[in-house]
Amino acid sequence: MEYDQALDPRKNYQNTRQKIGYVNRKEATEADYQRIGFKSGLEVHQQLKTQEKLFCHCPAGIYHNNEDYDAEVIRHMRPTLSELGEYDGTALMEYKTRKEIVYRLNNETACTYEIDDTPPFKMDQEALEIALDISLQCKLNIVGEVHITRKQYLDGSIPTGFQRTAIIGVEGELPLKNKTVRLIQLSLEEDSCREISDIRHTRIFKTDRLGMPLIETVTYPDMFTPDELREAAEYIRFLNRSTGKVRTGIGSGREDVNVSCRGGTRVELKGVAHNKWIPELSHNEAFRQWALLFIKDQLAGQVTQPDHWEMSHMQIDIGEQRLTDDLLQQASHRGEQIIAINLPGFRGILSHFTQPGKVFADEIEDRLKVIACLERPNMSHSEESDPRLHADTFPTLSPLLSAGPRDAQIILWGPEEDIPTALETVEERCRMAFHEVPRETRKTFPDGTTVFERVLPGPDRMYPDTDSAPIPLDKKYIEERRKQLPEEIIDRYHNLREWDVPEDTYHYIFSKDLYPLIRDISEKLGYDAKFAGTFIGHTLKFVEGHYKRHADFQYTHIYDLFAFISQKGLIKEIAKKMLPWVYNKNPMDFEQILGEIHYKPLKKDEILSRLPQLHQQFDRISHANNAHSRNDWMMGQLHHNALGNIPLDELRKEIEKTQVNP
Repeated sequence: MEYDQALDPRKNYQNTRQKIGYVNRKEATEADYQRIGFKSGLEVHQQLKTQEKLFCHCPAGIYHNNEDYDAEVIRHMRPTLSELGEYDGTALMEYKTRKEIVYRLNNETACTYEIDDTPPFKMDQEALEIALDISLQCKLNIVGEVHITRKQYLDGSIPTGFQRTAIIGVEGELPLKNKTVRLIQLSLEEDSCREISDIRHTRIFKTDRLGMPLIETVTYPDMFTPDELREAAEYIRFLNRSTGKVRTGIGSGREDVNVSCRGGTRVELKGVAHNKWIPELSHNEAFRQWALLFIKDQLAGQVTQPDHWEMSHMQIDIGEQRLTDDLLQQASHRGEQIIAINLPGFRGILSHFTQPGKVFADEIEDRLKVIACLERPNMSHSEESDPRLHADTFPTLSPLLSAGPRDAQIILWGPEEDIPTALETVEERCRMAFHEVPRETRKTFPDGTTVFERVLPGPDRMYPDTDSAPIPLDKKYIEERRKQLPEEIIDRYHNLREWDVPEDTYHYIFSKDLYPLIRDISEKLGYDAKFAGTFIGHTLKFVEGHYKRHADFQYTHIYDLFAFISQKGLIKEIAKKMLPWVYNKNPMDFEQILGEIHYKPLKKDEILSRLPQLHQQFDRISHANNAHSRNDWMMGQLHHNALGNIPLDELRKEIEKTQVNP
């Protein structure tokens, strides 16, 4: 057979991208999402601000660096048969990886419960109360008894192999701007370990985060655009923070985003750390599934009997085949096996678009990394746009594989003991392409792309925890908790609008839970709510972005600042001058800050007495003869003296009065 080089991988990538109707996220419209049947839901995880972990008395919220540990525990995961005589698909996948799981323990944050040597203690009451409060805010129906169950965790991130979790409320709702999103449930559960590294057959975890109380809020798939999805995620985040009882900072809140398209399946985008990533990630995932459906149709036209499809392979001796590729030479020197694979009917499939910058071959390479533990680069293929191997490598090997004109080829390499799993992985992923979009969990990246992480766990992964007794929830107790709830986020939103606070401040105010601060400055100190909200949403946000935060600074110090200004009889605008010092230097020494900004108490008449002189000075130095430029210049000259002594809007009016007869 003469090797056909007519296929241009770059053109095929662009053609298939166009064929599926992919559009960039910024250019996508609601009609584009309706066309592909975009559908999505959320699982929002939020750590709670408790003193102790959920099922033991170890302190919560203490983190250690990766090298700070007192002991290591090593485990190997293996699957077991269920009561029905079946294996879980995720368990089988993890078993294939032959991973050695290493747990690094620090005596301050770990105990015998953490390593599954002691039954659980009683559930932390503080965590239960916080979870109950948030469930009530979500308008969930509270359960009569809290039943603790075990949810399988098969990636090794929990030493027991399961997570203890309990449903607190079911069937609630979130009022977004233009729709109501239904909630399935809110659960209280223990957090998993922090992953330190995952290289080849060794995965290392830290246990300091293990067991920290965590709530999981689960929505129905009611979001039909990426923007709705982000809005729902933000609302849940703001609601959780409004309690003042959840942790903030990196890793304290994480979203699992479930996405599908019409004809696709539920795929879980795991551990999204920032809500701003959600639109791009969900957009690309929906179109990735749309692309896989097109690949399925294309294969149907290229392979006549998909149920009987088989790939063929052979081991390569680079000396015998006279292959001089650097990657293959390096693999051979490491003692690794090199395998050439023929994929019948897959011509044009390996270079088919799936995500921006990614093709179907990446789906295979990702699984080789995760399941066969072959670190990248672990393969090359006959449709690479930037070939890793010489141009004549695949034409040389193609006849040996008896490849036909509609076939594609892969070369992979790795340790001999990993090759059987690698071959099984390639064949399994290719067979899936004929029939379905695989149900899987995918790891996310800031650029909006994802990679395969693991097979999505089955629905039967939960069972009762026989070590924990049910916890009854009395109706009277629930009603007492309901009376203590803060205002709903939607009500806070409406209040900000009524106060005429600029809308571009809302996200910052809610994300930092600063609404109560605005309300207190207004109601308790008598300042205008619009001024307080604008000060927080604009001035404070600017200061946070441009100054280093003092270790002792707390947002409550802003209330103290305005209380000080009110007590001293200063004009409110001086707060803008003082805030950088409060944030960056000495948060509570307001008298000293007045000295640092060179504040001098002046009476209104003293300041206004300078106006005639300033008019004359302006006439000498400026050729401009319009009132606007004159007023701005004079405001600039008097601004420093006016701060704290006279409202700036009042000063401007006084300047404008003197324009008539300067």
